Amino acid sequence: MLVLPLLFAMSVAAMEAQIPLSTPRAWKIDLSKNWDVLGPFPIHAREQQFISPSYPVNISKPIDFSRTWPSSYADKGRVGWTKTQATTAGDLKVSFPAIRWNDLRATEGWAALQHHAVLHTNLTLHPPHNSDASPVPRLLVQLIQGSYIAIIPESDSPLSSPPEWHAGNIYAMERTLPRAIQLPSPPSATGPTTYHVFVSGDYEIRLFGDAKWPRTPTQSINLTIDVEVPSHSVELEPSQDVVCDFVDGYAFGDAIGLGVRSLARWWTITDAVLATEPEGFRVELLRPTKIAPSQTRIVPIRIIQTKKYSQPAIAMNLTLASDTDAKPVTVSVKLPLQQLPRWTEKTLSAIKGTYFYAQEMPTAFSAFPPSLENIEGRNPQPPILCLHGAGVDIAQSFWIDSLPRQPHSWLVTPSGRTPWGLDWHGPSAKDAWGSVDALVAIIAANAAWHTRKLAPQTPVVLMGHSNGGQGAWYLAARFPDRVLGVVPAAAYIKSQAYVSLLMSRSAHFIDPAARAILESSLTPDDNDLFLSNLADTPVLAVHGGNDDNVPVWHSREIVSVLETWNDDANVTFREDARQLHWYPTVLKNDQVQAFLDAVLQSSSLPRPRSKSFTLTVAVPSESGSLHGWKIERLTVPGRLGRLTVQAFGDNRLRIVTSNVDRFSVLAEMWDVDSLQVDNSLVDFSPQLRGSGVVTFESDGRRAWKTVPQKAFTQVSARVQSFLSTAAPFRLVVLDETSPRDNSLALRIAHDLNAYHRLDAEIILGCESLNQLADDTGNILIIGDASSPFLAKLSWGTPFQVENNRLTLRDSPLEEPGLGILFLHPHPRNTEGQMLFLLSTDASGLERAGRLFPIRTGVTVPDWLITSNRAEQIGAGGVIGAGVWGRDWSWNEAMSWLY
Repeated sequence: MLVLPLLFAMSVAAMEAQIPLSTPRAWKIDLSKNWDVLGPFPIHAREQQFISPSYPVNISKPIDFSRTWPSSYADKGRVGWTKTQATTAGDLKVSFPAIRWNDLRATEGWAALQHHAVLHTNLTLHPPHNSDASPVPRLLVQLIQGSYIAIIPESDSPLSSPPEWHAGNIYAMERTLPRAIQLPSPPSATGPTTYHVFVSGDYEIRLFGDAKWPRTPTQSINLTIDVEVPSHSVELEPSQDVVCDFVDGYAFGDAIGLGVRSLARWWTITDAVLATEPEGFRVELLRPTKIAPSQTRIVPIRIIQTKKYSQPAIAMNLTLASDTDAKPVTVSVKLPLQQLPRWTEKTLSAIKGTYFYAQEMPTAFSAFPPSLENIEGRNPQPPILCLHGAGVDIAQSFWIDSLPRQPHSWLVTPSGRTPWGLDWHGPSAKDAWGSVDALVAIIAANAAWHTRKLAPQTPVVLMGHSNGGQGAWYLAARFPDRVLGVVPAAAYIKSQAYVSLLMSRSAHFIDPAARAILESSLTPDDNDLFLSNLADTPVLAVHGGNDDNVPVWHSREIVSVLETWNDDANVTFREDARQLHWYPTVLKNDQVQAFLDAVLQSSSLPRPRSKSFTLTVAVPSESGSLHGWKIERLTVPGRLGRLTVQAFGDNRLRIVTSNVDRFSVLAEMWDVDSLQVDNSLVDFSPQLRGSGVVTFESDGRRAWKTVPQKAFTQVSARVQSFLSTAAPFRLVVLDETSPRDNSLALRIAHDLNAYHRLDAEIILGCESLNQLADDTGNILIIGDASSPFLAKLSWGTPFQVENNRLTLRDSPLEEPGLGILFLHPHPRNTEGQMLFLLSTDASGLERAGRLFPIRTGVTVPDWLITSNRAEQIGAGGVIGAGVWGRDWSWNEAMSWLY
């Protein structure tokens, strides 16, 4: 290990602890094995984002462990604190055997099994000897399958400020780093200091499975906490590295990512070079990478290669500059490589490729080459895009080994960002298409691989299992023109159909009109609403008849809905009797292979097209075209838009629109003499069709005109769309002196990396926003709603600043406890967004921060205001929510104010 004056540097081959925690001068930690447990309380999936993680307890006040609380799950309707113990390894089992779960399930199904609990224990810090001059330590916390964790001082008095809640690794994803948490108050340097630890434990069917009779639903949580002393150093995080395989000495991709973490200072990676530069092979830093104290970022490095590189590793040097020292330092890195032989029919194996997602984020995918070369004189056969299930890591071979090998088609298995990603929506969907496009480019860049090349913008056959089966339905229905056929296996329809939301606590308090606005943010993910787009697409749905994870009725029902759109739809349902959720032949069987053969062999022929078909869209920016027709803007965003095309035998087309303000068509696909759109006869002459894409825009009620093509697509509809950034995020903290604002930025940056491998740079100080004018990445603004900086902005939504007060439609937002989120146009990128996360005090900031949409199913539309009442009644404490109009204006039809 190379030790530098102010920096520790390590190679991957010789990882050592940066901070020797076991030395006599180290802080020691004692995490009690004894836990207090309160629950269970009914809750639906993601409701913990709205409600206090310690509901019904207010942990800002001293806890009365003898008190009982109302719960409809318990006999006599009340529950109190009970005791349990964790193992030495931190494993904790939480269950409530006294609850009559079978009676609840008999009437409410799986929804009744989902529940919330509050968990409490203590940790004690013991200082080292002579610790007066030692830095204040912080905690490294790994909470697996728990929702949130908070650490507060031991005190008999109420807290002076609300606790900070940190999201856990609820999906138990591998390679997720521990979270660095600052202690809420400094520990004693002369004796032990005790802190309270609170965990929100939430039982979700997708995480813990169905507790079949006579078993009791049991949460399996693991909590480990270590101590870290901040130092002026960085450390490498090899678990975060992204490295491609090499095939016959050539990189299968041009992207490398290095995980680097700062322990205390602000560091900037300014350069990356090979330790020794062989001829025809070098690397370059994509852009300087600034890392905040305790933050981890994946440094993007590009491979530039013209000749073979056959070494077993890449040795390089990183140059770093700190915010306090003028002299830069160097870190040496050694990345092991997997060198594969050039593929032949006998040496085929899965290959890990890499590319830059959103311009700068190194991303890996796996691909398996076809066993045979392309047939000379024929177009390359399209690939099969294979989407894994929830929790499946493509770094392991399980998924790609489960897929049927093909003679002339590549198998592409994207990561979806992480094993869970965003359920193949948003950035996960972009990653799926990005992996296909990256494979096309990688093969095209090496002449030796052209015998198995792919066509640019190649269509695909989609295949997926479980969550990936749902993702196959999703991608095919949103981008039907790029999908030749679909094989969804063991797929669920949508989250609300998987486990009902009927046990919602919020539903007892919220205005149904407000609930409808909130749940409109689920509409873009509801696969059954978009099946009109697949009425002409070949589909083979597969499901085990005894599936105990995703009930088989999901596939039966979605096939039924598809056939409602087209009686003659090319859809087949295969139900394998007595099979469970996963079985080895779910995708490897003769029927699936025959389906693939038929679709792939006909891929060069014209696509089948019904005389009448309907395109359904919820978010234009997240949807493609159907037979060349594309909806580009809705009349009322937040509602579905539909475009029905009716073809008549005398070369006439009639278009019927519903909630569509602008649409376009790839004119070369349609040779017609007459075009009627609603009540208008519209010019569709050969001269106009020769221009390529023809765009139509509403010209009054059900009247239409052709207009020049515009580079604009509607991007708003829900806050979750903020995750689909075109470049790394910029997280701007308005008040750089605010510890809580800084903490929230670090928490969000950690969650973006942990849940989605999305990169974020933290920027302190509102004046720094000016330097972002040329950035294309989405921008998050964190701060106080009364910040003077807000008055300097040019506002593009109904939120405004008047007399140094944030207002919405002229009404000031000053009530204590408000958490305010709203999307805003990006200052440069018309397809990008800003997200403002503001508050009127610390409690409001915590509440708004929990609504940042790290997971699917968080019902936050374009804007939302939540209040202190949400702590106990969840979404019932929302006092305003809505979807912006088509030009970021007020949308009366899709807005609600208390």
